[in-house]
Amino acid sequence: MVKAARYGRHLAAMLLALACAGAAAQHDHGHVAARAARPELGTSVAFAPDGTAYAVSKAGQHVVLQASRDGGASWEVPVPVNAEPEAIAADGENRPKVALGRDGAVLVSWTRPLGKPYTGEIRLARAEAGGRFAAPITVHRDRSEITHRFDSLMVTRDGRVLLTWIDKRDLEAAKSAGTDYRGAAIYAAVSDDGGRSFRPEARVADHSCECCRIALAEDTDGAPLVMWRHVFAPNERDHAIARLGPDGRPEKVERATFDRWKIDACPHHGPSLAVAADGTRHAVWFNEREGEGRVFYGRLASGGVEGQRPVGGERAAHADLAVAGGRVAIVWKEFDGERTRLYAELSADGGASFARVALAATEGASDQPRIVRRGDALVAFWRTANEGLEGYPLP
Repeated sequence: MVKAARYGRHLAAMLLALACAGAAAQHDHGHVAARAARPELGTSVAFAPDGTAYAVSKAGQHVVLQASRDGGASWEVPVPVNAEPEAIAADGENRPKVALGRDGAVLVSWTRPLGKPYTGEIRLARAEAGGRFAAPITVHRDRSEITHRFDSLMVTRDGRVLLTWIDKRDLEAAKSAGTDYRGAAIYAAVSDDGGRSFRPEARVADHSCECCRIALAEDTDGAPLVMWRHVFAPNERDHAIARLGPDGRPEKVERATFDRWKIDACPHHGPSLAVAADGTRHAVWFNEREGEGRVFYGRLASGGVEGQRPVGGERAAHADLAVAGGRVAIVWKEFDGERTRLYAELSADGGASFARVALAATEGASDQPRIVRRGDALVAFWRTANEGLEGYPLP
């Protein structure tokens, strides 16, 4: 067993030595300059019903999984998910994902970059409870060397495995036909056998933004909800939400936010969504409103947003959100000019009011924070280059 901070530093060293940390930013258009070299720290965490925490991240050409049996105080030695090496995407918006099947299986998804810029495939590997990972599969039937990227993974209440991603097959078809097409598209694929195989993928919506993470949540009856940055005509980069049927096809696509941000670029800044027991849809997102770019919180209602307000300061970024009972929790990171700080806002009254808590700070590179639910408990996880992967129980 190794301490979490020791593991985080060890894995960061592996990343620097083995991964292509100097890759340019994965913007899909030429309006934003390439980012400087940085370690790929993208990490996801999920709790199993027995309280075991599983975390996945990248080390060289492998996705690696670590387990903690004591809530994150110590971690077992990381094990590779994919036995055969391959390219792995692991930036903040496009990280590997982990989920637990209803049968105890561990499911891990990731995007495998292909040869052409901004192209990729959605991959998934499955390990039986207590067993080794089987060889990964490519989830979608379309094998064109195009964008299939920014995957999100979910196991539904009835045990189906859902994967969503950003897909450019319809853009490529429009180009071939000489017609206009805004942005990319959202696609989904469903597995009825615990992730061993998938139905043919279904298009959720045309005209998504090209490189923002997709938020998944469970509606009160267990149906999946998908929220993403959408390109509304002519070029407003707001957000949309769809409820999916058992086959992954949308029942209805609705506008979720109304900030009307007009920009011909992708901000690499996706939303987060959680549904309370009473059906209230809580969300956080980044948008520009009245000339000011901020992180916002609000409760999504049909045709509008209730209680919308900014979260944190002007440099707040990459917020995540979760609910448990009447509690709502938001985490984000914010650079103060010298250090990047991790903050949380906590509500005990369903989002009517919040209290801020400072959780941590780092002087080096950092991943985007995430909140993971464990029963009625909420834990924020944040990985930094200097301190490693740390968990912060939220009161």
